[in-house]
Amino acid sequence: MGLFRKKLKQEHKIMLQHDRAAGVLQSELHRPTPECPNPEHWSMIDSMTAEIEVLEFIATLVTTIKPRLVVETGSFLGVSTEWIARGLERNGFGKVISCEFDPVVYARAKERLEASPLKPWIELRNQSSLEMKIEGTIDLFFSDSDPSIREQEVKRFLPQINPNGIILIHDASSHHKVIREAARSMEAEGLLSVVFLPTPRGLAVAQPRAGRS
Repeated sequence: MGLFRKKLKQEHKIMLQHDRAAGVLQSELHRPTPECPNPEHWSMIDSMTAEIEVLEFIATLVTTIKPRLVVETGSFLGVSTEWIARGLERNGFGKVISCEFDPVVYARAKERLEASPLKPWIELRNQSSLEMKIEGTIDLFFSDSDPSIREQEVKRFLPQINPNGIILIHDASSHHKVIREAARSMEAEGLLSVVFLPTPRGLAVAQPRAGRS
């Protein structure tokens, strides 16, 4: 029977790992990089959800810049979505729209978030970031979807992003070359100003070049 067992998608494997961990923090398992030689100093819930310290940073960023509209791509199980919503709740206004393309993962995220006290601040969609339509100006954009489409999705939403807003691109370490190079490419095109934070998986913090006051 083992020969005919359906191979689990990576996201589904990590979803099972997340369940087994039951919210217990683990040391970050990402391999060392030149910019972050000691990833074990960071913590994670699972290997797909952003590092706990990065989630704390995003929540603090939300309370710092007071966004009215946050857009997140790649919800996974909605943990990062809740951290964003926590910041919005503290602000007392705003909304996060988060999309997850995988229907199995989306169903789990929806179940979690429906039971969350932060639900009023969250809109979860089962869509691709390359098809999702957003109305209004985006003040904070968190790109955490499939690595191969990060540059496409940032460029797609860039005209809607507040010139004084912030763009976060996760997994931008030197190990994840495709995402790091995508951020560098957009900077070279004059679209973004980028800073790379030396976290285990890497976080690019960017701002649109055009239209800033």
